[in-house]
Parts: sequence; C-alpha cells; structure tokens
Amino acid sequence: MDRERLRELLEAVAAGRTDVAAAMEALALLPFEDLGFAHVDHHRGIRDLMPEVVLAHGKTPAQVAAIARSIADRSGRFLVTRLDTPHLEALTAAVPDIRHLPDARLAWYEPAPRPRVGNVTVVTAGTSDIPVAEEAALTAELMGAAVHRFFDVGVAGIHRLADKLPALRRANALVVIAGMEGALPSVVAGLVDVPVIAVPTSVGYGASFGGLAALLAMLNSCAPGLAVVNIDNGFGAGYLAATINRLAVEGGRGTAEG
Repeated sequence: MDRERLRELLEAVAAGRTDVAAAMEALALLPFEDLGFAHVDHHRGIRDLMPEVVLAHGKTPAQVAAIARSIADRSGRFLVTRLDTPHLEALTAAVPDIRHLPDARLAWYEPAPRPRVGNVTVVTAGTSDIPVAEEAALTAELMGAAVHRFFDVGVAGIHRLADKLPALRRANALVVIAGMEGALPSVVAGLVDVPVIAVPTSVGYGASFGGLAALLAMLNSCAPGLAVVNIDNGFGAGYLAATINRLAVEGGRGTAEG
C-alpha cells in the first residue's frame, strides 16, 4: 500500500464505489505481512515516498522473489538493490515485467510510472563510479524526482566541470560521487548553494582502502552544505536527494531544467 493507492481506496469508499468490507479486506495486511522469513512493511509507502526496498544481498533468490511479489501485489511497484544473476532469474519468474540494470545491480517494477518533478542532479568523478551513480539516480527517479546526470568530471581534469556549473546550481539536491581521494564533492560544494550529498566509492588503488580514504576525505571536508553517506551507498544518497527534492517542490521551488 502506498499513498496513491490508499487515497484511491478512501475516495472510492467515500463515493460509494467500494463498500467498507472490501476496503477492510484491502487494508487487512497493514501494517505488515509475515512471510515467515520476513515481515514485509506494507505501511512504509504511506509513511515515505516509496514502498519498502528489498536488499537482495544475503537473501536467497526465493526469498527476494517472494518479498518483491508481496510488495508488488500491495503497492504496485518495488525496487530491489544489490542483486546477482540468481536473484534476477527468480524475480523475473515471479514478476515477468521487471526492469533491471546489471551494472548497478538493480531491478525494479513500476508499470504505472509516477510523474518526475523537481531536479536531482547526479555527478561522478569518473566513469568507474557510474554503477553507484545509477543506483542513486534510479532510486531518486522511482521516488518521483526528475534526475539529470553528469559523468566523468573529476578533479584530474577539473575544467570538465566548468560548463556544468549553471546546471548544478539549478538543482534542488546534488549527489556527487567519487572514489580515489574523494575530492570532487568538496569542490562542488564550494561552488553551489544547494545541498550536496557525497558518496565515496570503493574505486581506487591500495591506499584507497576500498573507499575508506575517500570516505574520510569527504567527512573532513571544509566545504559547507555537504553530507556524506557510506561507501558505495548510492541508494541512500538517491533516497535522501529525492526527499530534499520533494520538500523543495512542495515549498514552491519547482522544476528546473537541466
């Protein structure tokens, strides 16, 4: 169940198109459904901008497919992160119309896409950071944000960023992704007046320590207006950016062109 479906159900009851008994049946599995191995939170789509997101890592393919099918039945859409080929095969069997992006290890189901509004802009330092960037971008899009992408504009050739600055300044929220020394978010945050969400990636050589060097660099940034999520956490960054974007749109800032 999500906000749109709940609103439609209540409006149908108020208009007499649905009787109370049918409405109670539709709400019977709120706030959660016990699958034995998981308690699926069907109430989350009412509290937040999207239904519960399924993390495939650590779950069996059958578990992922059952959870996703349950969410699809109740909310009409779902997002699965960090999936592998066996997860995708099970999901495809359970929900044939899913879409997926292998590099980002994402699968999603959205037969009736929501309007995309506002402006979330996703920026990467390098091409190797794109899988994490797509995780962030697709998460934000499924939450209703219009997303713009600028890839491979890192500090090794910072002149590549210059002509992007007008577009970056029009965003409601920026997701800036970098591995190696993790410098790009600090540079961007020093040039714009909108929230910057920094994402360190595990891209880099030995002394990058799997993204730890970039994480610490971002946490120690002296640029104001910058927040940091965990290593490779594109989902968390996209979710936060979409939340900021929604508040900006509702507050009247509106949609900006990329």
